[in-house]
Amino acid sequence: MNVFIILGVLFLALIILIPLLEKSNMRVSEETTAKISKWVWPLMGVILVIGMFKAFM
Repeated sequence: MNVFIILGVLFLALIILIPLLEKSNMRVSEETTAKISKWVWPLMGVILVIGMFKAFM
């Protein structure tokens, strides 16, 4: 039952947030996107290592 509540809340949040984000006209420059994307894979690796460490402890 809790799964359905969580899915319902997430679906409702998407229904509300997507139109708000489209109306906001917030634009991210290509330089900012490049800076952020440079950090994605290293952070994913750190998260993976921490998750494995927690699973084995």
